[in-house]
Amino acid sequence: MSPGTPVPQSGGPALELLVHGVGGATPQDMLGDPRTVRITGDEKAAVFRRTEDAEAELHPERYQDRPIPEAYCWSNLTSGNGARALWLLLLPFMVVNLAHWMRPRAKGRSGTTRLYGVLVRLVALSLTVLLTAAACEVALDLVAWQCAGSPACTRDRSWLGFMSSAQHGWWSQPGRRLSLAAVVPAALVGLLWYLSNRTWSAYESQRPPTGADGPEGDGATEDDEEETEGPKKQTVRPALGRPGFWYGRRLVARLRAAHTAAGFLTVAAAVAGAAARHDRGATSAPLEICGRLLEASLLAGGSAVVWVVYRRGRSEQRIDARLDRAAVRCLPGAALALLGLSMLYACWSRPDWVSTATLPGDVTFRVIALAQGALVVALAVAACLLHRRAPHVRTALAGLGGPAVAMLACALGGVMTGGVAQRVADWLDGPGTPGMDGEGSIPGPPVLLSWQASVIPVLLIVLLGPAVVLAVRTWLAARRLAEPVEADYAEGRPDSVRTRRIAGTRARAALTDVAPWIVGIVSGATLVLGAGAVAGAWASGEVPGEAFGDSHDFVASAAETAQGIGSWLIGLGFILFVTWGRRAYRDASARRTIGILWDVGTFWPRAAHPFAPPCYAERAVPDLTWRMCTWTAETPGRRLVISGHSQGSVLAAAAVWQLPAATRRRVALLTYGSPLERLYGRWFPGYFGPVALSELRSEVHCWRNLWRRTDPIGGPVLIPAEGDHPEVDRDALKDPVVYGRSGRHPLPEPILGHSDYQADPAFATERRELLDRLSPAVPRQVRGSSG
Repeated sequence: MSPGTPVPQSGGPALELLVHGVGGATPQDMLGDPRTVRITGDEKAAVFRRTEDAEAELHPERYQDRPIPEAYCWSNLTSGNGARALWLLLLPFMVVNLAHWMRPRAKGRSGTTRLYGVLVRLVALSLTVLLTAAACEVALDLVAWQCAGSPACTRDRSWLGFMSSAQHGWWSQPGRRLSLAAVVPAALVGLLWYLSNRTWSAYESQRPPTGADGPEGDGATEDDEEETEGPKKQTVRPALGRPGFWYGRRLVARLRAAHTAAGFLTVAAAVAGAAARHDRGATSAPLEICGRLLEASLLAGGSAVVWVVYRRGRSEQRIDARLDRAAVRCLPGAALALLGLSMLYACWSRPDWVSTATLPGDVTFRVIALAQGALVVALAVAACLLHRRAPHVRTALAGLGGPAVAMLACALGGVMTGGVAQRVADWLDGPGTPGMDGEGSIPGPPVLLSWQASVIPVLLIVLLGPAVVLAVRTWLAARRLAEPVEADYAEGRPDSVRTRRIAGTRARAALTDVAPWIVGIVSGATLVLGAGAVAGAWASGEVPGEAFGDSHDFVASAAETAQGIGSWLIGLGFILFVTWGRRAYRDASARRTIGILWDVGTFWPRAAHPFAPPCYAERAVPDLTWRMCTWTAETPGRRLVISGHSQGSVLAAAAVWQLPAATRRRVALLTYGSPLERLYGRWFPGYFGPVALSELRSEVHCWRNLWRRTDPIGGPVLIPAEGDHPEVDRDALKDPVVYGRSGRHPLPEPILGHSDYQADPAFATERRELLDRLSPAVPRQVRGSSG
């Protein structure tokens, strides 16, 4: 080596920060040692080391040839006690929140970008109104109005006796019954507000370590990740690297206030609307005037809620810690006051008022369904315009992933609210079928809910065709993959059973790549069938079994069968939400099955719906960023490799994006089983698309990605070599490691798929090479001659 040639020298021990994926993990499993100690953190998320490594910094000589392993365990952020299964009841809110982040990337389309965000927030607002309206339907209409107003219904329900119209007591008047029942949906809205506020404090209040604020003012508003055109054009950081991306207190607080107010106003409208309709046909002019003033006030309150939701979106260029106090404090308070006035107004004595038929909930649900359909169609138009500006072949559904997911959120909301209403109506009606036989003690829920339930069997039949096609394609793909599998291993005497097993695993793993089209088919069919349900309910005003009662016997029988099966399916679906969710939080194997979908949904901040489950990344990403910054800042020249598996690789990438530039140069990124491109890049192109991932590769000092063809979740990130940056993806790892039995492997090696990447010899090799590339170089001293 010539004089002055740089030679690698270590700046001290290196650190490997391990981040696990979905399904949860214990620090003992991550570190491969039953004796671990918590270095920093709390019971929700913490950094652990092996007990023997607790004081590693004091003995750097022990770690010359290996890094200090640390494990960041965040599993308690998304799992824990069984009560968290109730979060699945907020699934429609989580899904519509995903639609916000699925916006296609389009530079220079600031107006369309803002329109996209506004439309998603309005769809989210409609889901809050739908949930509250369903609670009003159960408590106010089915219980207080219909059952309490029917002596036959209250005869066997002593708990409703004090409200029964047959008792002629103080609570027997319809308005007073409605006011008392309004406590239930109002309490539900209050509970949602409380949970949203409490979970934000517990999960999302961690400030990121970067303190550089971006431009102030309204210019850095929603979706300001796109560069602005014109004389004020400026280069901005990638969205995930901005100071305010993981700290949106202002938006969450404003949306929480607006949605809370919308819930209270919906309850107030149900109570005051019924009394006002009665007073318009009565002779009491003062009560009629009061009713009209209340309705006008409710309309004004609703307009204010829509304006607050429309007015401002996310601000990511700075840490948005300010609050819009007028909206956050005044709006829910004013809505609650209007609810109190509405209850007081309805409680006024009206001896001649008798509850008959149903409350006008049918019209309410039709209007909500039509509004949701119109908003989803408008969202699809906006998404198409954005995608056409910057199309990419890997983008899911050609940019329509957001509208498709928003449609599914509306469908989930309809299934859950309709299921509750149907089950309560069946319970109150006894052996009768509400709306069908005329023998029931109550009229039953709105007919639209019966129509929506009836299209569920039709939807399942429609999906049967694509399911069969997909199964046949997978079988044929497995047969075609047999020859490539044997070629990969160059086995002299291949085993047909072993080959079929490996080929079948690869074929099934490839199903992930066709998931977008399955979602598109389900979403499109749901939109068409939902529109048909609204049209049928509006045109007939009867449940399907009655509407087709005079048709051909086959048609009438099919309609009645679809209504009956759909009613049970919609109720069964609601029950499964709770039972599956509870099992997922208690059973590790069940959690791994559905965990990826849940963890993807709760990875993103609450940008569209404040009542969605909390975003664990707003706690985890700052945790990881702080840990990397503090480690590298303690001693000059320290090196760090952050190793992320599955969803942990997404957290690792997001944390690296947040690092200051000086720190990123001392950090290497190792991802394995990573859905960064295969899932996030396709469904969230504005944040993890090819442009964003290329920017990440150019900013991080070195990055390597490991993947297998048998992995149904992870895959390559598809970033080619460029300049001084080598290709990110390593060649696909063999899975299983060896084909058959050998002297070194006398037993058949398992097909690992998505798990145990660290067991592959390539993992240690790639980690060592990353650390070697991070080693600082110093000039070697030139020694003088000995003479």
